[in-house]
Amino acid sequence: MNTRMMTLAAAVLAALSGAVCAAPAGPVTVTSPNGQAAIRIARDGASYVVTRGAETVIAASPLGLEFDGQPDLGPLELEKVTTSQEDRKIPLVATKAAVARDHYRAATLTFREHGDGARRLLVDVRAYDDGVAFRYRIDGSAPVRLRGEKTAFVPAGDPECLISEAQGAHEVPFARQKVSQLRDNLGYDVPVVCTSPSGRTAYAITQSQLEGYTGASLWREGAGLRVHLSGVPQRATPVYESHGGLRTSWRVVMLGNRAGDLIASNLVGNLNLPAQGDFSWVKPGKTAWDWWSGPLVGMKPDMAAYRRFIDFAAASGFPYYLIDAGWAQGSGGCCDALPTTDITRAADGIDMPALVRYAADKGVGLILWAHWEHVRLRMDEVLDTYARWGIKGVKIDFMNRDDQDVVDFYHRVAAATAQRHLLLDLHGAYVPAGLQRTYPNFITQEGVMGAEWDKMKTIITPEHNLMLPYTRMLTGPMDYTPGGFRNGTPATFAVHDVGPLVQNTRGQELAKYVVYESPLQMVSDDPDAYRDAEGFDFIRRVPTAWDETRFVSGEPGRDIVLARRLGKTWYVGAMSAEAGATTKRVPLDFLPAGRYRATIWEDGATPNNVKRREVDVTAHDGLTLQLAGVGGAAVVLERK
Repeated sequence: MNTRMMTLAAAVLAALSGAVCAAPAGPVTVTSPNGQAAIRIARDGASYVVTRGAETVIAASPLGLEFDGQPDLGPLELEKVTTSQEDRKIPLVATKAAVARDHYRAATLTFREHGDGARRLLVDVRAYDDGVAFRYRIDGSAPVRLRGEKTAFVPAGDPECLISEAQGAHEVPFARQKVSQLRDNLGYDVPVVCTSPSGRTAYAITQSQLEGYTGASLWREGAGLRVHLSGVPQRATPVYESHGGLRTSWRVVMLGNRAGDLIASNLVGNLNLPAQGDFSWVKPGKTAWDWWSGPLVGMKPDMAAYRRFIDFAAASGFPYYLIDAGWAQGSGGCCDALPTTDITRAADGIDMPALVRYAADKGVGLILWAHWEHVRLRMDEVLDTYARWGIKGVKIDFMNRDDQDVVDFYHRVAAATAQRHLLLDLHGAYVPAGLQRTYPNFITQEGVMGAEWDKMKTIITPEHNLMLPYTRMLTGPMDYTPGGFRNGTPATFAVHDVGPLVQNTRGQELAKYVVYESPLQMVSDDPDAYRDAEGFDFIRRVPTAWDETRFVSGEPGRDIVLARRLGKTWYVGAMSAEAGATTKRVPLDFLPAGRYRATIWEDGATPNNVKRREVDVTAHDGLTLQLAGVGGAAVVLERK
């Protein structure tokens, strides 16, 4: 279909918004409100194409489902098209923006098998200015069993993409590879971030709203990436089975001029159900944390040690302290769901209600770690116990799967913690798919190769840290756990499980608190590491949730400058993976009119040094930031 015909099809859909019409003679095109993004579905329902402007981004790619226990759908004909459009503002709680604009054009295409009594398949399609999405539905009460999907993404050309291999905990570095270079018989994780043949469009392939469905990875098949559904272990078939009817997750292609432009997108969240009820009790903030700075097996349960971290949190103005593995009765380390462990009882010598009272008197709330197997089997009893103790949240770990059963667990525990006004942090987690939109108490999750690996390997490189904002962070908050104050370079780095080092300057460690999205943000090092430490004053004041996010500049794996706003105050984080010193010129045209006092923390003479200076600026000025090798800077801009 040429550009003129596509534009005409979009105009017809817009004119018929909310209408049901007979099937058109050709393919159906849904175009975004600004006319740039479009998705075209073939009349036989077998394929789709994604374009942006006059350029094809995703070439003709397969659509369809593979059924278990019954034949796949035969030849399809388009029976009808129902169109709609939406433009609303959704208030958000504890995330990267105060409001999300949900603005799209949509169509539901009803396909019917040839012959009498034939089955029907519905395909929901949406086109936003910053991306497109589609999903499958089958109405009715009969269970649906699937072997998989036929869905694939065939990038136009053979682009170089940012990819990571799919594995249980989703903690794998990203690499640059052309699609043709990807291995066969290997799954790749979402998001996959690529650039169109012209270089004018960056796009990310991902998924959204897994509720009632299952997770997926992408496997190279010819020139494309085919969706591979995650099956429940020890269940060979079906990969997925519904309780009645079918509604798959959304398959998503995020679109922008630059990879960094995708950071501010709310598309993944907008495809989920908005929050219902009052979530004003959800309070974002920073938390002291005992595991990262200590031994791998976790801190031994000790009331005095716990009070030490509570005192540190209170003195620093942090609202939380996360007690990690080892606190519960019968604990034997961090990683195993031992049958001897009882997470409704504290270890001998630990009076949890008394510890909660001690913390509360100092304005600090406690968050407890638990293994998911112990929560899954006794969810109501466990969470009722924590609520009765006065606990403020729970960190649940080691799911390491994204199949139908685990997706169901995520939704059940998000709802159960919300009911009890408990924050939820999931580790050993899959990549976000927007559940935070429906349950804002689900405040952060892992699914990222984060700073915990500094305790074990050399893999948390500056290049990796500069990949994350353009890849994993596009899908939602990431509990990377920054705050390491034993700073160095790749050349000076060594693995220490106690008092670990990081491979970047302290200036970059400060910048992570602006760049990395996590409404519950760890302050990971030991309290002694922060005593009279340069730069800790910035960590004490930086927020963890925002009213607005702006990408300024940068390239994946190399550098980034990101600005975020809370109220009238702007914060800027700059990070570089370059081995040598760099100068960043930061335009301030995102500022409203007026004069601002800029307080700048930037790299000093050694990786552990931070220089602080102040300067007055306006929106017409620019800031010049001096970054050391593998360095960074953080800025606060306050209206005078």
